[in-house]
Amino acid sequence: MKKDNVYGTFGILPKEEMLEVKQDFKKLKIGVPKESSFQENRISLSPDAVALLSHNGHSVVIESMAGNGSNFTDKEFSDAGAEIVFSKEEVFQSDIIVKIEPPTKSELKLMKKGQQLISAIQLQTREKSYFNDLLKKDISSVAIEYIKDDEGKLPLLRIMSEIAGNTSLLIASEYLSNINSGKGLMLGGVTGISPTDVVIIGAGTVGEYACKTAVALGCNVKVFDTSLSRLRRIQNITNRTVSTSMVQPKSLRKALRRADVVIGALRSGEGRTPCIVSEGMVEDMKEGSIIIDVSIDHGGCFETSELTTHKNPVVNKHGVLHYGVPNIASRVARTSSFAVCSVISPILLRIGEEGGINNLMRKDEGFRRGVYTFKSMMTNKTLSKMFDFPYKDLDLIISAL
Repeated sequence: MKKDNVYGTFGILPKEEMLEVKQDFKKLKIGVPKESSFQENRISLSPDAVALLSHNGHSVVIESMAGNGSNFTDKEFSDAGAEIVFSKEEVFQSDIIVKIEPPTKSELKLMKKGQQLISAIQLQTREKSYFNDLLKKDISSVAIEYIKDDEGKLPLLRIMSEIAGNTSLLIASEYLSNINSGKGLMLGGVTGISPTDVVIIGAGTVGEYACKTAVALGCNVKVFDTSLSRLRRIQNITNRTVSTSMVQPKSLRKALRRADVVIGALRSGEGRTPCIVSEGMVEDMKEGSIIIDVSIDHGGCFETSELTTHKNPVVNKHGVLHYGVPNIASRVARTSSFAVCSVISPILLRIGEEGGINNLMRKDEGFRRGVYTFKSMMTNKTLSKMFDFPYKDLDLIISAL
C-alpha cells in the first residue's frame, strides 16, 4: 500500500495560488470650474461629494462661486476639504476636469495636453471644431450621459428624466394658480369636484414620473405613446389607474380639447423629437390650459412650442400658455446637483482605486461606453461618422496598453 509523505505525490507540497493583484492607488487632482453656459445652475460636485473624495485621499480644486447657482457657498466647499481658487486658469491645471456642460471654446483653450475630461457632451449642439480641439490636445473625454451602470442603464439620463417628469407637474401647478394669472385651478382633485385633466405625450422615464406625480395629486391622467410596450408598463406601474392610447390624431385631438395640462415628453432617440401636435390642435384647446414641452431640448413635440428662458418662461399662443425652457432640471439646481454627484462621485473614486482612468476603462465596459476621445483618437463610431473622423476601436486600444 502506497504511503503518503512530504516527498510523495500525495504529500504536503507547495501549491500555486492565484491572487488578485490590486492596482496602486492613484491620488487624483480634480478641477471643478464654474459653469458658464446659459441657464446652467448646477454643479458637478456637492460639498458632501468633496468631503468623500478628500477623505479618500484626493484633492479637489473649485472655482470661487461655482456653487452659487445651487446655493452652495465657498465656505461649505472649503470646510469639506476643497481648495477654492479665483480663476479658471488655476482650475484647469488639474489632472481631471469635471463639469456639467461641455467646455466652452474659451475653456478648451485652457485645457492642457493629455488632460482628462468628464462632462456631458450634448451632441445636438456640438461642432467639429470642438472635437478637433480635444484631439489636438490628446484629451481623454468621457460623456457622463453615455456611461452605463451594472444593469446596462444610463444612470444620469434616468435620474435627470425623473427630475424633469416630477418638476413638469409642479410647474404646471404654478401656472394654473391665480398667482401667475392662471385659471385658479388646483392641480389634482378634492371630494365632490372633478379633477383636473392631464395629458402626457410620451411614456418614457419623463412621462412615467410625470404620470406618477399627476396620479398622486388626484388628476385624471391620459398617456399617449407610439409604443404599446411602454404604455403597458405605465399601466402596470400605476395599477391601471390611468388611460393609455397609441398616438392617433383623432383620439389625441379629443384628449387635448379636455386637457387642463399637457406634458410633452416624447423621446427623440438621436434625432429631433417628432412634432405630433399641430397648431390646429392647440387652437382647439381650452383657454388658460398649460403646455409644458419637456421635449423642447430636442426640438419639441408641439408645432407652437418655442424656446423660452427661466426669466421669461412662458408665451401665450391661442390662449394656451406654453412653457418651453430647456434643461428643466436646472430649475431645481440643488436637487439636480445632488443627483449628478450620485453618478460622478463613485466614478471618480473608482478611477483612484483602479490606479487611473486607463485601468478603469480596461475593467469597466459601462464606463468605456462613455469614452468618445482617447488621447488623439476618436473612439465613438457615431461621432466619427457624423463629423468625418477616423474611428479607432477603444477595446483594441485598451487591450494594447
